[in-house]
Amino acid sequence: MTPSFASSDLRRANRPSLKFLFDLPDLPPVPSASKRAPNWYLRASLIVGAALFGFSAYSARAAEHEVDEEDQDQSHWGLGLGAGVMQKPYRDIGADTLALPIIVYDSEWIDVSGGSISLKLPSAGPVSFALSADFSNDGYEASDSSFLAGMDERKDMFWAGALVRWENSVADLSATWSTDISGYSKGRKFSIEIERSFEAGRFEFAPRIRAVWLDEKYVNYYYGIRADEITPTRAFYAPEATVNVEAGLRTSYRLPSGKSSVFLDLSVQSLGAEIKDSPIVDASTESSVFLGYVHTF
Repeated sequence: MTPSFASSDLRRANRPSLKFLFDLPDLPPVPSASKRAPNWYLRASLIVGAALFGFSAYSARAAEHEVDEEDQDQSHWGLGLGAGVMQKPYRDIGADTLALPIIVYDSEWIDVSGGSISLKLPSAGPVSFALSADFSNDGYEASDSSFLAGMDERKDMFWAGALVRWENSVADLSATWSTDISGYSKGRKFSIEIERSFEAGRFEFAPRIRAVWLDEKYVNYYYGIRADEITPTRAFYAPEATVNVEAGLRTSYRLPSGKSSVFLDLSVQSLGAEIKDSPIVDASTESSVFLGYVHTF
């Protein structure tokens, strides 16, 4: 599934919350039949995907300490480096280890966060709106695992949709609707997330919980078994729509300089029944761990 390290992290246009923009591909893994060789498509996908994750860990509140009020309407940027491990639920598939060079950027109209690039729209008080495009690296090749032998390749996807976020004193509530614009699955998804952030000295902690509804086309594309993919140990499977539930914790530490931070993001996603019942899946959860460093200018 799409890495949820930091789901949609819209902020008010006048808040200097920086976000990150670039992630690099899998580090060269130990040779294994279950690992696919990186290609240009995967590299480009990861650049738009995992790097978009990194700076969500660098919170808006931390950024507020770094920018004067008169500069809040200007664009801001930064550089950093991160690394992470993601484990997909497919049978006998290895974990993806990622190196994450990070470029952070935020302006009055453009926002990069939680795996998405957003065009900010006029807000209504504490409620903000945006149009977004994002990437998900859920795909696989038959060579990734012996259990996937004979399966057609499932490609990674690009999504486009709309975001709405309500910031209040209790917690931040956001909703995202998006559709597959790559045309591979022609699927749709809808998510609702609640996140609460708080500070303790130079530390900030932001636990979150998110529910993601995935339609039948999406689930069938990645976890279904087509008629020409049936084997004696892999039966035909046509799943329906399902809901995944994620719990995560993002924490960051602002270094004494006030311009640099380190972050850590942990995420565990409980998969819906239609995914867990797939013949090519042998796990009930999907997890990720990411950490990194960011310096703002």
